[in-house]
Amino acid sequence: MQIEVLLFAGLKDRAGVARLTIEITEGATVSDAIDAAGDATESTWDVPTAIMCAVNEEYQQRDFVLSDGDELALIPPVSGGTGVAQDDHVEVTGEPLDTTAIADHVRADSNGAIVIFEGVTRDHNDGRHVEYLEYEAYQPMAENKIRELFSEMRQRYEIDRCAVAHRVGRVNIGEKSMVVAVSAAHRRPAFEAALYFVDRLKEVVPIWKKEHFEGGEVWINDTPG
Repeated sequence: MQIEVLLFAGLKDRAGVARLTIEITEGATVSDAIDAAGDATESTWDVPTAIMCAVNEEYQQRDFVLSDGDELALIPPVSGGTGVAQDDHVEVTGEPLDTTAIADHVRADSNGAIVIFEGVTRDHNDGRHVEYLEYEAYQPMAENKIRELFSEMRQRYEIDRCAVAHRVGRVNIGEKSMVVAVSAAHRRPAFEAALYFVDRLKEVVPIWKKEHFEGGEVWINDTPG
């Protein structure tokens, strides 16, 4: 059987490739495919135990049995469904973000509150002078997981519409990397849902951030190989 293996962020850097086509035997598991992928590259690299695995854009355990033609994504810790309203908006883009346009997606006469969060690139981190950030995403899965988070938010909070835009590629100092907009009839659930989204995005959405600073670069929240 043949499967495609996708690598991201620091794991991609250590392996030296972003995509591999590997041969595996029938009945092979995700764990078997990871071992085969490691043997298929010229670079020596290890897969951290904390890494998540997705098969055809759905998270799976390492004992999951693969099928011919599957796509296996090896997902380092990130920096970063049903119940989704028709008016929700999700955008992962290399273009600058327009906060007003994103907020317009959540406006309705029935909503008395719109909460907007902007994530902006700052010029320092951990005592380093930051020059710019670089974002990478497993885009189809990232968009799907964001929509699943909208569903989680609606189960917890009485909100109406949600809109999120996230940058990929280079984001300079002072530029927006993410805009989140949430509307609701009342302010408290809108504030709480927006905060919940930002926290959960860093846990489950496959978007990574590389920090470029004076004298070097590092993937934020990456796990050493």
